[in-house]
Amino acid sequence: MTANPVITATSESEEGRAATEAIRVSVPRKGLRQDLRAVSIVWRRELLRFKADRLRMVSSLIQPVLFLFVLGTGLSSLASRGMPPGVDFKTFIYPGVLAMSVLFTAIFSAASIVWDREFGFLREMLVAPVSRAAIVIGKCLGGATVATCQGIVLLVLAGLAHVPYDPGLILTVVGELLLLSFTLTAFGVMMAARITQIQAFMALTQMLVMPLFFLSGALYPLSRLPAWLTVLTRIDPLTYVVAPMRTAVFGHLNLPPAAVAALSPDVTWDGWRVPVGLSVGMVAVMGLVLLGIAIAEFRKTE
Repeated sequence: MTANPVITATSESEEGRAATEAIRVSVPRKGLRQDLRAVSIVWRRELLRFKADRLRMVSSLIQPVLFLFVLGTGLSSLASRGMPPGVDFKTFIYPGVLAMSVLFTAIFSAASIVWDREFGFLREMLVAPVSRAAIVIGKCLGGATVATCQGIVLLVLAGLAHVPYDPGLILTVVGELLLLSFTLTAFGVMMAARITQIQAFMALTQMLVMPLFFLSGALYPLSRLPAWLTVLTRIDPLTYVVAPMRTAVFGHLNLPPAAVAALSPDVTWDGWRVPVGLSVGMVAVMGLVLLGIAIAEFRKTE
């Protein structure tokens, strides 16, 4: 007996409709709640990646520790001639070493963006039903958290640099490290937004990171410098974090005011003293501007 072609066609149509309904994917609408969830996920991903990479955790601490104890101890005899009695050279460079520890970690946290682009994971993130601003913000917060944790590890060694474990001092330094870490991570994300090869990113960051560190006054006072070097230190954003951190450290040491003024001079613009609040505020504004540029660059990324 021959089957009715109309019934067969109708049955196949109903089966196709049922299959279509069965595999239909529900895509959540974009909104603030989804964006906040995306920020949280990207932030946690950064922490998990850093926690799983123990070699990175150890290697990122080696260079600051070498600067603090090897360089600081080796130059102590030479630098002691210009140091007031009772001041160790390691104490002087300690704020700069703290800034150095977050500098490298924050900048290189953005390298994972280039790595994700090469392996296609970044494309999957960009097509997700969330704003690209949420991805960038989560990335910057994750990198800032990781870098600040590195700085906190070095804070544990403060006693070896003759820096007191004062709660107010520690909270102040942690806050300044967090601000610096966020700004530097935003800077790295902004650069990584258009770079497609990890080798190019590493070469560019190496070219920029070392001048930022050496021009910040991390290893020498900012007073009595040549005019050309003074100008370069004043345009280095890292200067406006290292100087407040050094001011906080020396403010908790029992030293004469003349010694503090010599070793921890205030940042000045043509003789005008820049307040600590303005220095920190400038770094915060710079971080927000860099974040905005990074978000704009990611919105152009295909």
